[in-house]
Amino acid sequence: MANVKMFKLLGVMLALMLIVWAVSPFVTHKPITTEVIATAIILILIAVAYLIILYNPSWTKAVFFFEGIVIGVSGYMLLDYPYSVEFVIVGLIIIIIAVLAYLQKLPPKILKWFYR
Repeated sequence: MANVKMFKLLGVMLALMLIVWAVSPFVTHKPITTEVIATAIILILIAVAYLIILYNPSWTKAVFFFEGIVIGVSGYMLLDYPYSVEFVIVGLIIIIIAVLAYLQKLPPKILKWFYR
């Protein structure tokens, strides 16, 4: 039977893997474009958010809301036209889900992920 410490260890390993994946283009001297920068920002923030949620589950809604803002803004500012609109839409969807979670207007099966 898996215990909580094992899940936390696997979560830390996943977050570190996302950070290494985000930093690898800068270390391997690949051409740095706005797509690389946007991807790195989003991956690092997802990893940090995952670590925060892993050790403090009550912050899930706030971190989810913040990630929606970051994904929407960084996608809009750093990516070209078709991709920027897609990232803004994804960011808005994440923000709407976070606000609905704050208001407790989501179905109970989804709401249980925000209130542990």
